[in-house]
Amino acid sequence: MSTYIFDLVRQGEHDMLDFKHSITDAQKIAKSLVAFANMNGGKLLIGVKDNGTISGIRSDEEFYMIQTAAHLFCKPEIRFSTDTWYIDGKTVLEITIPKSLDKIYYAKDTDGKWRVFIRVNDSIFLANRILLKVWKQRRRKRGTYIRYEDTEQLLLDYLNEHKKITFHKFRKIANISPSKAERILVNLIVLNLIDIIFTDTGTFYTLKNSKQ
Repeated sequence: MSTYIFDLVRQGEHDMLDFKHSITDAQKIAKSLVAFANMNGGKLLIGVKDNGTISGIRSDEEFYMIQTAAHLFCKPEIRFSTDTWYIDGKTVLEITIPKSLDKIYYAKDTDGKWRVFIRVNDSIFLANRILLKVWKQRRRKRGTYIRYEDTEQLLLDYLNEHKKITFHKFRKIANISPSKAERILVNLIVLNLIDIIFTDTGTFYTLKNSKQ
């Protein structure tokens, strides 16, 4: 069954797969668990280097550290499943985290505060207020209604021409308050008219399915 692990490794790291050479910090790995659960779920392969080399885990402490992370540093507690694979005398732990269907998961940050993390491609980002409001609004049973005004049209016209915009840029060109800008962005995302994009250089808003 080692071919199963090799098939996963060949995929490389992506939004639902992460490699970890080892686990040395339960609080840090909690962010990975939460980030997977808040998005589409995913797998951690412990004992695999970033370049895909099978290094193997050092001891059973790796598993217990993940248990500690899920129990103490995730809120609510993350439920995961574990499989153990033996490849050329080395042990690889496969940790599977299911996608959350009705909860938002928080991880305890180094400053002691509970924060929401997400995984995009092979990176972890801190979720912003707009995304959190989108999630909460989508989980409500009643629909979303908006009053389509000049401000909404201004935003859509800008995105049609410039492809993307930041929250602060939107506020500036529309000359509106932060709360109104936030409300408009949330509503348009919920209605699947625009997307929120997290990148290493910042958070942007684009037309739905537009090419960057």
